[in-house]
This record gives sequence, C-alpha cells and structure tokens, in this order.
Amino acid sequence: MDTNSILADLRAERDRIDQAVTALESLDSTGSPAARRGRPPVTAVHPAPKRGGRRRISAAGRARIAAAARAMWVRRKKAAAAGKSATAAKRAAPARHMSSALRKRLSQLAKQRWAQRKKAVTAAR
Repeated sequence: MDTNSILADLRAERDRIDQAVTALESLDSTGSPAARRGRPPVTAVHPAPKRGGRRRISAAGRARIAAAARAMWVRRKKAAAAGKSATAAKRAAPARHMSSALRKRLSQLAKQRWAQRKKAVTAAR
C-alpha cells in the first residue's frame, strides 16, 4: 500500500467522523459556541474537577455542637457534686480481701478438680 492510498483512507475516515459529530451536535440543544464551531463542549471533554479538601461546618452547626458540649459538662458537674459519678462510687467502696481460710478452701477444691481431670485423661488412654 502506498502513502497516497493511506492518506485517502484517513481523509475519508475523517469525513465520516465529522459527519457523525455534526449529527450529534444537531441533537445537542445547548447551542454552545463550541458546538457551533464543530467541537464538543468543554464540559464534555474536561469535566470540572471535584472539590477536595475537608468538609466545612456552618456557624449554626458549630453553635449547636458547642451548646450540647456545655450542657453535657453542666450535667457532669452536677452529678459529681451530688456524688453520683461512677468513679466516686468505686473509690468509696471498701477493698475486699480474701480470708486465709477461704483461700485454703479454694486451693483444695482446685486441686481436687485437677486430680479428677488427670484421672479422666489417664482412663481415656
């Protein structure tokens, strides 16, 4: 194939594409200047970049959050003053210790359980 026939084929293909673009632009009702010049609108070729970054909160939203935080701290201070906080109740409870007799009894029960398990394992073998 020689260069002249390749160029003729490419020109014919370009004409078909131009006709297709013209037909599609006639369906476009925007009437944009780009469409009148035979080019697709810029928005179709280069869509607008998405807005990135952090989301912003409105002043009203910030005020609602601040009011809720203030109310929460007021409730906590009132509960602490009344002695109803969970940490205050834990601190007020006396520490419990196991008596030596109870510790000895629990040790004997544990040793009995271990002996029963050992006996069951050796019987299964």
